Amino acid sequence: MYITISGNMGSGKTTLTNMLVEHYGWTPRIEQVDENPYLEDYYHDISRWSLNLEVFFLKERFRDLLTIAQSSDTIIQDRSIFEGVYVFAANNHDMGNLSDRDFQTYMELFESMMMVAKFPDLMIYLRASVPHLVENIQKRGREYEQGISLDYLKGLNTRYEDFIFNHYQGRVLVIEVDNIDFQHRPEDFRNIINRIDAELFGLFK
Repeated sequence: MYITISGNMGSGKTTLTNMLVEHYGWTPRIEQVDENPYLEDYYHDISRWSLNLEVFFLKERFRDLLTIAQSSDTIIQDRSIFEGVYVFAANNHDMGNLSDRDFQTYMELFESMMMVAKFPDLMIYLRASVPHLVENIQKRGREYEQGISLDYLKGLNTRYEDFIFNHYQGRVLVIEVDNIDFQHRPEDFRNIINRIDAELFGLFK
Protein backbone atom coordinates (compact mmCIF):
# COMPACT_ATOMS: atom_id res chain seq x y z
CA MET A 1 0.00 0.00 0.00
CA TYR A 2 1.16 3.50 -0.85
CA ILE A 3 0.02 6.60 1.09
CA THR A 4 1.20 10.16 0.62
CA ILE A 5 0.92 13.28 2.78
CA SER A 6 0.16 16.38 0.72
CA GLY A 7 0.15 20.06 1.64
CA ASN A 8 1.85 23.41 1.37
CA MET A 9 5.10 24.19 3.16
CA GLY A 10 4.39 24.66 6.85
CA SER A 11 1.22 22.55 6.86
CA GLY A 12 2.73 19.79 9.05
CA LYS A 13 3.45 17.06 6.48
CA THR A 14 6.70 15.76 7.91
CA THR A 15 5.42 15.87 11.50
CA LEU A 16 2.29 13.90 10.61
CA THR A 17 4.27 11.45 8.46
CA ASN A 18 6.58 10.63 11.36
CA MET A 19 3.65 10.24 13.77
CA LEU A 20 1.85 7.87 11.39
CA VAL A 21 5.03 5.85 10.93
CA GLU A 22 5.24 5.41 14.71
CA HIS A 23 1.54 4.56 15.01
CA TYR A 24 1.15 2.12 12.10
CA GLY A 25 4.70 0.87 11.62
CA TRP A 26 4.69 2.04 8.00
CA THR A 27 7.91 2.68 6.05
CA PRO A 28 8.59 6.41 5.51
CA ARG A 29 9.86 8.22 2.44
CA ILE A 30 10.70 11.71 3.68
CA GLU A 31 11.35 14.51 1.22
CA GLN A 32 14.97 15.61 1.69
CA VAL A 33 14.42 19.31 1.12
CA ASP A 34 17.68 20.45 2.69
CA GLU A 35 19.69 18.11 0.42
CA ASN A 36 18.56 19.86 -2.76
CA PRO A 37 21.79 21.59 -3.91
CA TYR A 38 19.80 24.36 -5.64
CA LEU A 39 17.59 25.36 -2.72
CA GLU A 40 19.50 28.30 -1.25
CA ASP A 41 20.32 29.64 -4.73
CA TYR A 42 16.63 29.31 -5.61
CA TYR A 43 15.42 31.46 -2.74
CA HIS A 44 18.02 34.12 -3.57
CA ASP A 45 17.16 34.19 -7.30
CA ILE A 46 13.99 32.25 -8.03
CA SER A 47 13.75 32.91 -11.76
CA ARG A 48 17.38 31.90 -12.38
CA TRP A 49 17.26 28.61 -10.47
CA SER A 50 13.65 27.42 -10.87
CA LEU A 51 14.29 24.88 -13.64
CA ASN A 52 17.31 23.41 -11.85
CA LEU A 53 15.42 23.08 -8.58
CA GLU A 54 12.29 21.57 -10.12
CA VAL A 55 14.19 19.03 -12.24
CA PHE A 56 16.18 17.92 -9.19
CA PHE A 57 12.99 17.40 -7.15
CA LEU A 58 11.34 15.60 -10.07
CA LYS A 59 14.29 13.22 -10.35
CA GLU A 60 14.26 12.48 -6.61
CA ARG A 61 10.50 11.90 -6.46
CA PHE A 62 10.57 9.62 -9.49
CA ARG A 63 13.33 7.61 -7.86
CA ASP A 64 11.08 7.31 -4.80
CA LEU A 65 8.21 6.04 -6.99
CA LEU A 66 10.42 3.33 -8.44
CA THR A 67 11.48 2.26 -4.94
CA ILE A 68 7.86 2.25 -3.75
CA ALA A 69 6.73 0.15 -6.72
CA GLN A 70 9.31 -2.53 -5.86
CA SER A 71 8.53 -2.62 -2.13
CA SER A 72 6.17 -5.01 -0.33
CA ASP A 73 5.96 -2.62 2.65
CA THR A 74 3.24 -0.07 3.26
CA ILE A 75 4.96 3.17 2.28
CA ILE A 76 4.01 6.64 3.49
CA GLN A 77 5.55 9.50 1.53
CA ASP A 78 6.05 13.12 2.55
CA ARG A 79 4.86 15.02 -0.58
CA SER A 80 4.20 13.31 -3.90
CA ILE A 81 5.54 13.79 -7.39
CA PHE A 82 2.09 14.99 -8.47
CA GLU A 83 1.99 18.12 -6.33
CA GLY A 84 5.64 18.81 -7.08
CA VAL A 85 4.59 19.10 -10.73
CA TYR A 86 1.04 20.47 -10.64
CA VAL A 87 1.54 22.84 -7.69
CA PHE A 88 5.16 23.93 -7.32
CA ALA A 89 6.47 23.73 -10.89
CA ALA A 90 3.17 25.04 -12.30
CA ASN A 91 3.24 27.94 -9.84
CA ASN A 92 6.76 28.85 -10.92
CA HIS A 93 5.57 28.80 -14.53
CA ASP A 94 2.57 31.00 -13.69
CA MET A 95 4.84 33.50 -11.91
CA GLY A 96 7.16 33.72 -14.92
CA ASN A 97 10.01 31.86 -13.23
CA LEU A 98 9.86 29.04 -15.80
CA SER A 99 9.61 29.93 -19.47
CA ASP A 100 6.99 28.24 -21.64
CA ARG A 101 9.74 26.31 -23.39
CA ASP A 102 11.35 25.07 -20.16
CA PHE A 103 7.99 24.17 -18.63
CA GLN A 104 6.95 22.21 -21.73
CA THR A 105 10.19 20.22 -21.63
CA TYR A 106 9.74 19.60 -17.89
CA MET A 107 6.14 18.41 -18.39
CA GLU A 108 7.14 16.09 -21.22
CA LEU A 109 9.75 14.54 -18.92
CA PHE A 110 7.12 14.10 -16.20
CA GLU A 111 4.60 12.55 -18.62
CA SER A 112 7.22 10.01 -19.70
CA MET A 113 7.78 9.10 -16.05
CA MET A 114 4.05 8.59 -15.53
CA MET A 115 4.08 5.69 -17.99
CA VAL A 116 5.57 3.54 -15.19
CA ALA A 117 4.07 5.28 -12.12
CA LYS A 118 0.84 4.78 -10.20
CA PHE A 119 -1.42 6.90 -8.00
CA PRO A 120 -1.16 6.50 -4.23
CA ASP A 121 -3.81 4.35 -2.57
CA LEU A 122 -4.61 7.42 -0.45
CA MET A 123 -3.48 11.04 -0.52
CA ILE A 124 -3.94 12.88 2.79
CA TYR A 125 -4.22 16.61 2.09
CA LEU A 126 -3.38 18.93 4.98
CA ARG A 127 -5.41 22.02 4.14
CA ALA A 128 -4.14 25.22 5.77
CA SER A 129 -4.65 28.96 5.43
CA VAL A 130 -1.74 31.25 4.57
CA PRO A 131 -1.57 32.78 8.11
CA HIS A 132 -1.30 29.26 9.58
CA LEU A 133 1.49 28.39 7.12
CA VAL A 134 3.39 31.60 7.92
CA GLU A 135 3.19 30.92 11.66
CA ASN A 136 4.59 27.40 11.23
CA ILE A 137 7.33 28.50 8.83
CA GLN A 138 8.46 31.15 11.32
CA LYS A 139 8.42 28.61 14.16
CA ARG A 140 10.67 26.08 12.44
CA GLY A 141 13.15 28.83 11.57
CA ARG A 142 14.74 27.63 8.33
CA GLU A 143 16.76 30.68 7.29
CA TYR A 144 16.18 30.30 3.56
CA GLU A 145 12.39 30.19 4.08
CA GLN A 146 12.09 33.40 6.08
CA GLY A 147 12.12 35.62 2.99
CA ILE A 148 9.29 33.78 1.20
CA SER A 149 6.68 36.29 0.03
CA LEU A 150 3.00 36.09 0.91
CA ASP A 151 2.18 36.16 -2.81
CA TYR A 152 4.29 33.05 -3.33
CA LEU A 153 2.51 31.18 -0.52
CA LYS A 154 -0.90 32.37 -1.72
CA GLY A 155 -0.08 31.18 -5.24
CA LEU A 156 0.87 27.75 -3.92
CA ASN A 157 -2.31 27.52 -1.85
CA THR A 158 -4.45 28.45 -4.85
CA ARG A 159 -2.67 25.81 -6.90
CA TYR A 160 -3.19 23.19 -4.18
CA GLU A 161 -6.92 23.87 -4.04
CA ASP A 162 -7.23 23.60 -7.82
CA PHE A 163 -5.08 20.47 -7.97
CA ILE A 164 -6.85 18.59 -5.15
CA PHE A 165 -10.44 19.47 -5.96
CA ASN A 166 -10.41 19.84 -9.76
CA HIS A 167 -7.61 17.75 -11.27
CA TYR A 168 -6.25 14.98 -9.05
CA GLN A 169 -7.79 11.65 -10.02
CA GLY A 170 -6.78 9.58 -7.00
CA ARG A 171 -8.38 9.06 -3.60
CA VAL A 172 -8.05 12.04 -1.21
CA LEU A 173 -8.69 12.57 2.51
CA VAL A 174 -8.83 16.30 3.35
CA ILE A 175 -7.80 17.35 6.87
CA GLU A 176 -8.35 20.97 7.92
CA VAL A 177 -5.34 21.81 10.11
CA ASP A 178 -5.84 25.47 11.08
CA ASN A 179 -7.74 24.72 14.29
CA ILE A 180 -6.16 21.45 15.38
CA ASP A 181 -2.80 20.52 16.92
CA PHE A 182 -2.25 16.84 16.18
CA GLN A 183 1.33 17.01 17.43
CA HIS A 184 0.43 18.09 20.97
CA ARG A 185 -3.25 17.15 21.42
CA PRO A 186 -3.81 13.36 21.44
CA GLU A 187 -7.52 13.76 20.68
CA ASP A 188 -6.73 15.58 17.42
CA PHE A 189 -4.28 12.90 16.34
CA ARG A 190 -6.76 10.18 17.33
CA ASN A 191 -9.41 11.81 15.13
CA ILE A 192 -7.02 11.73 12.17
CA ILE A 193 -6.26 8.05 12.83
CA ASN A 194 -9.98 7.26 12.90
CA ARG A 195 -10.51 8.97 9.57
CA ILE A 196 -7.54 7.18 7.98
CA ASP A 197 -8.78 3.82 9.30
CA ALA A 198 -12.22 4.52 7.84
CA GLU A 199 -10.72 5.34 4.43
CA LEU A 200 -8.30 2.43 4.27
CA PHE A 201 -10.02 -0.31 6.26
CA GLY A 202 -13.66 0.78 6.53
CA LEU A 203 -13.64 0.85 10.34
CA PHE A 204 -13.08 3.03 13.36
CA LYS A 205 -10.84 2.26 16.31
